[in-house]
Amino acid sequence: MSLSFEDYRRQDATALAALIRDKKVSAVEVIDTAIARAQAVNASINAIVEPLYDQARQAALHPGDGPFAGVPWAVKDLGHPIAGVRLTGGSRAFRDFVPDHDGGSVPRFKAAGLNILCTSTSPEFGLTTTTESVLHGRTRNPWSLERTAGGSSGGSAALVAAGVMPAAHATDGGGSIRVPASCCGLVGLKVSRGRNPVGDGRTEGWNGLGVSHAVTRSVRDSAALLDATHGPELGSRYVAPPPAGRFLDAVGRAPGRLRIALQRKAFTGAAIEPECLAAVEAAAKLCEGLGHTVEEAMPALDGDALGSAMGRIVMIHSAVTMDARAAALGRALTEDDMETATWTMVQIGRAVTATQLADADNLFMAAAIEMARFQETYDVVLSPTLAQVPQPLGVVSLDHTLQEYGAAIGAFSPLTAIHNQTGQPAVSLPLHWSADGLPIGVQFAGRIGAEELLLSLAAQLEQAQPWFDRVAPL
Repeated sequence: MSLSFEDYRRQDATALAALIRDKKVSAVEVIDTAIARAQAVNASINAIVEPLYDQARQAALHPGDGPFAGVPWAVKDLGHPIAGVRLTGGSRAFRDFVPDHDGGSVPRFKAAGLNILCTSTSPEFGLTTTTESVLHGRTRNPWSLERTAGGSSGGSAALVAAGVMPAAHATDGGGSIRVPASCCGLVGLKVSRGRNPVGDGRTEGWNGLGVSHAVTRSVRDSAALLDATHGPELGSRYVAPPPAGRFLDAVGRAPGRLRIALQRKAFTGAAIEPECLAAVEAAAKLCEGLGHTVEEAMPALDGDALGSAMGRIVMIHSAVTMDARAAALGRALTEDDMETATWTMVQIGRAVTATQLADADNLFMAAAIEMARFQETYDVVLSPTLAQVPQPLGVVSLDHTLQEYGAAIGAFSPLTAIHNQTGQPAVSLPLHWSADGLPIGVQFAGRIGAEELLLSLAAQLEQAQPWFDRVAPL
């Protein structure tokens, strides 16, 4: 078959890999189609940091035999280095940083045969739920160009939603896979703590909050990518419970009758917009129609205290990162090197005490215990992914004061970070669109290590209410 863009977009990554493997299309045809699409749309969405088109074309000549051999891929511009490719983390302080080695998940991506087409945009250090920075500008949502694509993996989500590739790398320290998946109408699985490599030269991110995986259009791609990339790293402090079998096998297996807790409220008390409530209530009815038991319930957790604790940890890590960069550059960093809110975070982070850090860690452990007790009764927690529809660009960006930024992000995304704090897997599924055509994700969270159950449920919901053929109008 010749590969038109329409043919290309009809395939998920699993299907593309099969077409290449069966020699029905060549890896060169596939990458050329992806590059053409990237060149056609990136001026509109601004999702690419470093285009790697020549390297990708060379790699397509010898795609190898990995499970995703020849499939186009983007690596998020944050924490996962590619040798010889600029890695900025969305920060002016790193605008000229070029690593000399592959790190983080990149060796696993290459071993799986994924063909890295580009790096994708991130806000500075992944600190917010939009993908905007002074260094790279605003990444735009293919469903509505004046709206955020979400963050911090918004570049990857925008590329997938725009049809450049069927799946792309994403990371999540407080919602950064699930938020852009919700904003862009994609599947976004945040895996269990300790499931995948989180970055280069470290085996946990933000004191255990961070994970790495992908945003995808299909559930089976998320599962198959996880099969290809999961597993312990050398020197890991902890490892997620191993799966019973392949994650992909779970996609073809019914989840059984589940007891689902319906969470309509945020732990912080933040207001949830009617469209987001409508999305979760429709999902609850869909689950009931599939034979699951749905009850309104939520664990007793102090969202404000947990949010404050998370803020301290993020600020400490921001300060450590910037101080190390200053030492590498041989000069002090200034406000011209970082975003407005980041600058303030760094100053506060330097003053956080060891006692405050230990207190934050203790809060997270207590929350994890409480969540685990709650999930002895409930298999899955169902909630909105976001409390608001995709916001206009600029609302949750880091070019505000820390107080303004904190208020905006707390109103937009008060429902995702808890699952980073407790370490459990959670997935955002594109089960709803607003009256004016904006995607609205719905979040399902499982017990630690229970990705297989979440994937089985997600596949059941995908079959009952398909979304793959709903594409952005870009």
